[in-house]
Amino acid sequence: MARRKALCCGLNSLEVILMVLFVVMTAVSVGLITVMAIPWEDQTQGPEPTEEPKENPYLIGVGRADCTGPPADIPLMGYAHLEQTAGGIHTRLFSRAFIVDDGSKRVLFVTADIGMVSQRLRLEVLKELELIYGNMYRQDNVILSGTHTHSGLAGYFQYTLFMITSKGYIRPSIQAIVNGIVKSVVIAHRNIKPGRIYISKGELEESNVNRSPYSYLNNPAEERNKYKANTDKQVTLLKFTDLDGDGIGMLSWFAVHAVSMNYTNRMVSSDNVGYASYLLEQEKNIGSLPGEGPFVAAFASSNLGDATPNIKGPFCANTGEACDFLNSSCPVGGTKMCIGLGPAGSNMFENTKIIGENIYKRAKDLYGKASQEVRGPLHAAHQWVNMTDVTVQLNSTHMGRTCKPALGHSFAAGTTDGGGDLNFTQGAVDGDPFWDGIRDALLGAPSNETQDCHKPKPILFSTGEMNWPLPWHPSIVDVQMITIGPLAIVAIPGEMTTMSGRRIREAVKQELEAQGTFHNTEVVVAGLCNIYTHYITTYEEYQIQRYEGASTIFGPHTLSAYIQKFRGLAKAIAEGKEQELPKGPEPPFFKDGQLFNLLPAAPIDKKPVNTTFGEALQQVNPEYRVGEVASVTFVAGNPRHSGDMRDKTFVTVERYHNNTATWEVVHTDASWETRFHWVKNGAESNTTIEWHIPLSAEPGSYRIRHFGHYKQRKGIFDTVITAYEGASGVFRVSERTSYY
Repeated sequence: MARRKALCCGLNSLEVILMVLFVVMTAVSVGLITVMAIPWEDQTQGPEPTEEPKENPYLIGVGRADCTGPPADIPLMGYAHLEQTAGGIHTRLFSRAFIVDDGSKRVLFVTADIGMVSQRLRLEVLKELELIYGNMYRQDNVILSGTHTHSGLAGYFQYTLFMITSKGYIRPSIQAIVNGIVKSVVIAHRNIKPGRIYISKGELEESNVNRSPYSYLNNPAEERNKYKANTDKQVTLLKFTDLDGDGIGMLSWFAVHAVSMNYTNRMVSSDNVGYASYLLEQEKNIGSLPGEGPFVAAFASSNLGDATPNIKGPFCANTGEACDFLNSSCPVGGTKMCIGLGPAGSNMFENTKIIGENIYKRAKDLYGKASQEVRGPLHAAHQWVNMTDVTVQLNSTHMGRTCKPALGHSFAAGTTDGGGDLNFTQGAVDGDPFWDGIRDALLGAPSNETQDCHKPKPILFSTGEMNWPLPWHPSIVDVQMITIGPLAIVAIPGEMTTMSGRRIREAVKQELEAQGTFHNTEVVVAGLCNIYTHYITTYEEYQIQRYEGASTIFGPHTLSAYIQKFRGLAKAIAEGKEQELPKGPEPPFFKDGQLFNLLPAAPIDKKPVNTTFGEALQQVNPEYRVGEVASVTFVAGNPRHSGDMRDKTFVTVERYHNNTATWEVVHTDASWETRFHWVKNGAESNTTIEWHIPLSAEPGSYRIRHFGHYKQRKGIFDTVITAYEGASGVFRVSERTSYY
């Protein structure tokens, strides 16, 4: 209570009101973000080329850069839990960029270890790229995608709803992401050279299940019968090589939520898909530390809206029984007790490892088999669309339209990956007088027009009618597509469910091939791209109003509107008329002064009496065996005082070499084997560093080092930030004893 009171001190009336809304909104919106692919037989042979092979190969560039940001105090973006603020690093976050040039056109695809790409983030990245490269990288030929980890930093949005639930617009957070993405592009641009692209496809089992099967079953039976499963199992992979055939990178898509790290986690983490990248990059970049080396391996998001890695399914945590099928709730404890379990049960680290290894192993296999070369020209098409007012031709006699944004009651229930704290349930098609009354008093009632447009959704927040202090949701949305030969990458501005993704792929493929210029087209759904607009369900799934339907903010005809718009892009590309597409209405770019920040400045650092920053409070043991955990605790400063720590580290594990009397860094805080825990107690804080000693560790002498900064007062009004470092005692690592 004292902490909350302290945070409010000095706030003006606007900030006080926003803080109240922040608490209310966070309590009911457990999952702003909380995704799948059609089943295919294993296919190592990709689509046929659309034209005769060109004499000149593609020009290809790949790049990777750190985009972690300050891992302290800032909310993690995904579960929208008030208390889930960053407190250390599990694994660092990276942006991975892929440039392809056919000699006349160029496209750029970036996937970053973040929850999603926001409109503000995209606009800032494009501004920075324009300063460096002029008109080379633009709205139409640049796709920015998020992996959807729920353990990346928040604070990079410009719309009120997202700012309220992530303590505002936090400049150090968004700047780290912008700088990381731009640097990955700069590296890819600098490394461009002639090369080739190969495509490979295959299925991956036991790595995703549908978390809303009741909604999926509402899709037409004849449509469902075309597929083996209610989640997409397909992995689509691109292999990038130089002209000698040496691999320089890999980009793949698979539909699974990056929520193996659950809402109890406080460390920044790239989650399961990040671990897959880590494994493949470590294998290819022999002798390099994580985040270093030339080979870039990216695992991008797809139509993961209802695809979870918690493959054991949801169970009532208090009884062990199955949850209610429709509502995902328990007789005692409601939605909060209904929890989806991963392959290793409730152990989120093991869950992350297992799913990540599954994705990595399948990609490695497909990468090795990739032999079908991708050839053909490049195309890029983009439009801005006002998604609040799109008229949709449903059939020969009926029209539909999209709506102003609104979130339904089931949005506040969360999902089986992270349930809500209040008495909301999924599948709600009726409002609640109690919560509706609170909403009306605080925010105003939704208009009759909006309520009618969204039926059968009972509206909890009519965000499209809320514009103070800024609009609560976007209305101008990016629709974008690029093609590389016969491969089409569809940039989805949100989270598509399994069947929504299937319908988009089918529609785009039909439109591209209708003109005769594309054959055997492969369509990839790239999720969480360019701007975040929550979920996109089918019309039939929307009627059930589980979490995904309640979070489909533009109403029941949202998917139909997107299909119509993406068909338009595909037709323009097939006819070579993408340059003739109307630009559409440009989105707003709010000034920094219009954006609010509810995160107080980090206070002066204090330390226990008779100690120094970096001093070890709890030392390591003198000896460990492989498989054990070495741990040391230091007096620490707030990591926010370390500023931009991209490409740096808070942690090293070092091995001593007797022959040279030198220390070699074998792990950093980007390594899977380390965990950097930061814990504060008032103005004092400490850091506990764990090294989970791998079985591959060589016997010898080791130490753990910690790097950081602390802030002190200098005079009455000034402060100074000072670097510090600490080191554990030297300890021995020996092989595990074997018994026969």
